[in-house]
Amino acid sequence: MQYRRLGSSGLKVSALSFGSWVTFKNQLDDAGARALLKQAYDAGVNFFDNAEAYAAGESERIMGRALRQLGLARDSFAVSSKVFWGGDKPTQKGLSRKHVRDACDAALARLQVDYLDLYFCHRPDLDTPIEETVRAMHELVLQGKVLYWGTSEWSADQIAEAHGVARALHATPPTMEQPQYNLLVREKVEREFARLYDSCGLGLTIWSPLASGILSGKYAHGVPADSRMALPEYHWLRERLESAQGRENVRKTQALAELARELEASVAQLAIAWCLLHSRVSTVILGATKPAQLAENLGALGVLPKLDAGVVARIEAIVANKPAQPERY
Repeated sequence: MQYRRLGSSGLKVSALSFGSWVTFKNQLDDAGARALLKQAYDAGVNFFDNAEAYAAGESERIMGRALRQLGLARDSFAVSSKVFWGGDKPTQKGLSRKHVRDACDAALARLQVDYLDLYFCHRPDLDTPIEETVRAMHELVLQGKVLYWGTSEWSADQIAEAHGVARALHATPPTMEQPQYNLLVREKVEREFARLYDSCGLGLTIWSPLASGILSGKYAHGVPADSRMALPEYHWLRERLESAQGRENVRKTQALAELARELEASVAQLAIAWCLLHSRVSTVILGATKPAQLAENLGALGVLPKLDAGVVARIEAIVANKPAQPERY
């Protein structure tokens, strides 16, 4: 396993981490989740990602029970939660000072830990001043309930504003952002955030490196019955797959699979390894429902050294979507 700094912080997280979105409860029960957590941990994974919104909190309960039953030393792993969607009532959602605090306490109870290593604002809240959210996060840091806080799917301007507010208040600024990043979704990480990496010391904990499974190649001939796109609550993913752009993405994946075979790798391993080429990616969050699937994805680290300039150029020719960089005068 490789370990990378979380942005400009001193925390070192495994280059490949393990998350519970979609899988815990929806596809995995306690026993299955516990087995995969152990497999990941034994392979060197030291960061486990979660959120209050995942399975309406049940994902965190499952992870909390698994971590307790596995008896992992608390100082040997990092665990996260995210705050935004905690319920239907007005005080149970968003990034108000009240919900940020209540959601943190609830996550600690569900995960059965005394503190969160990473705590994310799951989306920007247009109804709450960023200053209020920065103050709320800083208070949690001072209380020892949170070590590092960050954002997920925020814009560069919103992250920059949060840093500016934190500096003005002498408060703790956000350390990390969790965006979607993969061979099919690149604009935010490669273009929009470019100015933040040095000025804010921003680290990335990226989600969906396989574009919700498309880059695994499993959807080349339709939607398997045991896949996430077959779940009724994720019909929107299936609709996206069946769109014109979705069909084009499947075509690109098939071309990438041919290149992967030349490298004696799977297309999933190729896609995950490619994400790690970006120097600001602190960790790539993996999701899996089967031991073999997790083992395959963890094998992406072995493919990384094979991605030389020639291979990367061939990848770029296939996906043909590299974001244009800002003009310099």
